Amino acid sequence: MDDQRLSMPIGEAMFTQRAIRRFRPDPIPMEDIRLILEAASKAPNGGNQQIARFLVVTDRAQIREFGRLYHQAWWAKRRDEHGWKGPEDIPAENRNYRSAMLLADEMGDAPCVIFALAMPPGAPYSVLPAVQNLMLAARALGIGSVPTTLHPEVMDRFNAMFGIPEVVSFHFCIPLGYPRGSFGPTSRRPTSETTYLDRWDAPVPWT
Repeated sequence: MDDQRLSMPIGEAMFTQRAIRRFRPDPIPMEDIRLILEAASKAPNGGNQQIARFLVVTDRAQIREFGRLYHQAWWAKRRDEHGWKGPEDIPAENRNYRSAMLLADEMGDAPCVIFALAMPPGAPYSVLPAVQNLMLAARALGIGSVPTTLHPEVMDRFNAMFGIPEVVSFHFCIPLGYPRGSFGPTSRRPTSETTYLDRWDAPVPWT
């Protein structure tokens, strides 16, 4: 395993990372998937209990089947949040949801999907850093990703689909693939609007 392939400067990886939701069909070499997961395994975690688990899916038939389930889950979340039932309900100017809808339509075409899970007690703080490591390592290899979730109404079928024990907690679904499009830069609110110093609402020096 050649970890020197992750030699992209960390600043470049972080400042050009973005949510990639449209993928080329090219398969990802298994050695790259392993390197991405080795990077994930090095992340900090609570008490070094190492409860994070990753299920890698590259089988085309399984991904297509999961894509149908993900599509249902995505629209179930939109129904709960906004009462939307189909594309015609999403306001034309809402580009963020329309972009996310593309992933719901195309999840079944992703060349690889990784599920971030956890053994009991299943705390998310022991999984989140590993997921970020995973995504940064993918970025260094030119592989796009985006973290997404499911909806309670599909969880029983999801667990049955992949043989996941009931005691295992689901946290994220992370599709991976070479992007149709480009990486960053991204547009974000200034940190002076989202950061406070010493107490809530107190400005930072760079305001």
